[in-house]
Amino acid sequence: MALAVVTGLAAVLLSIPGMRVVLLFASTAYLLYLAAKIAFSGSKIAFIHSERAPGFFDALALQAINPKAYVVHTTLMTGFPFMPENITAEIIIKFIIMNLIWTPIHFLWLWAGVALNRLDLSPPVHRAINIAMALAMLSVVGLAIIFSS
Repeated sequence: MALAVVTGLAAVLLSIPGMRVVLLFASTAYLLYLAAKIAFSGSKIAFIHSERAPGFFDALALQAINPKAYVVHTTLMTGFPFMPENITAEIIIKFIIMNLIWTPIHFLWLWAGVALNRLDLSPPVHRAINIAMALAMLSVVGLAIIFSS
């Protein structure tokens, strides 16, 4: 998404009438699907025991419809100019900073998932975790709808 913002592709796409609404509905539908999949996965942690682990193209599809990603990257890339005389260096520095932040966060989430799987929790605890994750997902959907209006 950062590349889409930097190259102007995001601006072109979001300038299409109704595209923001399409992205909102697509991301809402996808998050509702994920929440349902998590909530109804029974007594196993949803993504740890799914038939197929999410892959690169799943992540790519999610980012393409993720309005939050556009907002974050647009704000970062355009909202804080500090080298107007060398925009290329500024963008490179911002990409480095962004990756210094996001990479450890993603590894932390990965570690949390592995650690959760090793806990050998009881089925009711697994169910409770799934419901909590689904409710968190639904709250994100609710916030997106509220703040997109």
